[in-house]
Amino acid sequence: MMDIDKIPVPCYVLDEQLFRNNLSLIRSVKERAGVNIILAFKAFALWKAFPIVREYIPYSTASSKFEARLALEEMGNPAHTYSPAYTEEDFPEIMRCSSHITFNSLSQFERFYPQVLGSGKRISCGLRVNPEYSDVDTELYNPCAPGTRLGVVSSLLGDKLPKGIEGLHFHTLCESSSYDLEKTLERVEKKFGHLLPSVKWLNMGGGHLMTRKGYDIEHLIGLLKRFKTKYPNLEIIMEPGSAFAWQTGVLVSSVVDIVENNGIKTAILDVSFTCHMPDCLEMPYKPAVRGARIDAGGEHVYRLGGNSCLSGDYMGDWTFDHALQVGEKIVFEDMIHYTIVKTNMFNGISHPAIALWTCDGKLRMWREFDYEDYKNRMA
Repeated sequence: MMDIDKIPVPCYVLDEQLFRNNLSLIRSVKERAGVNIILAFKAFALWKAFPIVREYIPYSTASSKFEARLALEEMGNPAHTYSPAYTEEDFPEIMRCSSHITFNSLSQFERFYPQVLGSGKRISCGLRVNPEYSDVDTELYNPCAPGTRLGVVSSLLGDKLPKGIEGLHFHTLCESSSYDLEKTLERVEKKFGHLLPSVKWLNMGGGHLMTRKGYDIEHLIGLLKRFKTKYPNLEIIMEPGSAFAWQTGVLVSSVVDIVENNGIKTAILDVSFTCHMPDCLEMPYKPAVRGARIDAGGEHVYRLGGNSCLSGDYMGDWTFDHALQVGEKIVFEDMIHYTIVKTNMFNGISHPAIALWTCDGKLRMWREFDYEDYKNRMA
């Protein structure tokens, strides 16, 4: 078990054993279902952990030329790349670093496919489709909302795909269940089933939170096997992000000050929600805080405040079983996926360090940040 007393603050810490547990489950699903599961960098790009990932899963998916290069250089294999829009400047590098390239629109495919043909490289091209259905409630994360810019609707495709399209890609889920995937596949077949026999692969995107407690793994495997039986020509690809690092690490912070205004006590921390936990404000959702309860009432209720000058840089209210003290450590659970990839240095606030808690109970510091990191972002 991670020894919080040995961790400097502020610091993100990945728990190697918990991470390996998730990777083992994902590999098991991959092998039992006979599908290809790859890591989505948009949720987890902590490349110093990639040697661990490669023991279980060798491939990854990218959304930009930098992510694609990271896949090639640090995962050791070319990326499955999708972006809402490629540019003339970036596309040569995208081709160099990718084995699969998915286009968001027919116009993008028509514009760049000649470059793929002329590259002399074997790259499998695909098209992102929009089944016009998603179970995602939060509009910010709903890729099938009315008017979305993501994916091609069936009315624009007709009965035949353009020459050169070898695969289809959809992404409609977010921290979803296998039953959500089942409903989505019904809609995909309704809209695009006539095209599936003519392609080589179907990428089912991300949002498959198979490592969450209560996720029905057996239902997922059965669903995938039945789909593969129906379309034996297809390689099935899944690219979850959160599932890889779900509940595998923490952000350790400390109380810097306690202030009170109109009966509200705020514990000001040495981390920032807007800088270090932006999903909490975007989604918004409240992360679990070790030793605290959300909005439970009682004597020791605190608002947790970040250390930036943004007035909305806080979360509240949290009930503790004791009065907080300056210097006390506050541990935010599940802070490894969709957090580190989104952090910033607004206000010049120092980025938390990044570390690994190893399987043999040791703290391995991977990265600490200083003034030069802040300065060079704007050099």
